[in-house]
Amino acid sequence: MTKPVTHRNPWETLRQFTAARIALGRSGSSLPTEELLKFGLAHAQARDAVHQPFDSETLAGQLGQQGLETLTVHSAAPDRSIYLRRPDLGRKLDTPSRKMLLGRRQKPADLLLVIGDGLSSKAVHRQAVPLILALQPYLQLLDVSLAPIVLAHQSRVALADDIGECMQAKAVAILIGERPGLSSPDSLGVYMTWGPHRQRLESERNCISNIRPEGLDYPQAAFKLAWLLEQAFHRQLSGVQLKDESDNPALYGRITPLLEQ
Repeated sequence: MTKPVTHRNPWETLRQFTAARIALGRSGSSLPTEELLKFGLAHAQARDAVHQPFDSETLAGQLGQQGLETLTVHSAAPDRSIYLRRPDLGRKLDTPSRKMLLGRRQKPADLLLVIGDGLSSKAVHRQAVPLILALQPYLQLLDVSLAPIVLAHQSRVALADDIGECMQAKAVAILIGERPGLSSPDSLGVYMTWGPHRQRLESERNCISNIRPEGLDYPQAAFKLAWLLEQAFHRQLSGVQLKDESDNPALYGRITPLLEQ
C-alpha cells in the first residue's frame, strides 16, 4: 500500500470549534496543497476588504428607508493610497466636510453615530445597518436623541471625535471596519467616546470588536453598546474609567438584554 500523501494532525477534531488555522496537517515538510490554497484565498479576501470602495450611497439609502437621516463626509486623506500611508490624515476632516458640519444650524443631539469604512468597507456594508436596527429599541428606552448618522470616507477611529466636536454631540460611537484577519475580512468594531473632541486619547474610548454573525452577533453587540451608553451618560465618562460589566445582571440599570425580556 502507498503511504498517504497528507499526514493528519492529531488535534484535527478541535477545528470544529474555531475558524483559526490549527491542525492543518502536512505533506512532507510543507502544508497540504488544499490548505495552502485556502490560505491564499483568505489573504486575497483580506486585501480586497481593505481596498474595496466605500459605498456610502447604498448605506444612505438603506438607512433612509428606516427613517434615519444621513450626512456624508471625507477625511483629509484624499484617496485610499494616501489613507493607508498617512493614518494621521484619516483622523481629521477635510476642509469642505468641516465647513459643512459647522454650518448646520441644528440643536446638538445626545448621541452621534458615525459609520466609517476604516480598513474593511466590506464589514461596514454587511454589519452596520443590522447593528443600528438592533440598537434602536435601546435608544428609545434611554430616550436618547440621535443626530443624523454620518457616513465617513477614508476614516480612522479618531475621526469620530472631530465629527462629534463639530456637531456638539454629548457622545459619539463610530462603527468602523476592523483590520481584516485571515478568517474574518468583514469584522466590525464600535468605539464609543463621551464628550468627543479632537484632543481625546485612545484610552478615553470603549471598544466592542468582532461584530459579525460568526463572532459577536448584533443583539449582543447592541446590548453592550447600549449598556456602555447608559453608564456613560450617567457617569459622564468613557474609556478606561468605564469598565464593560454588561455581563453582570446585578449592574443593569434600565438596559437589560431584549432577548431575555
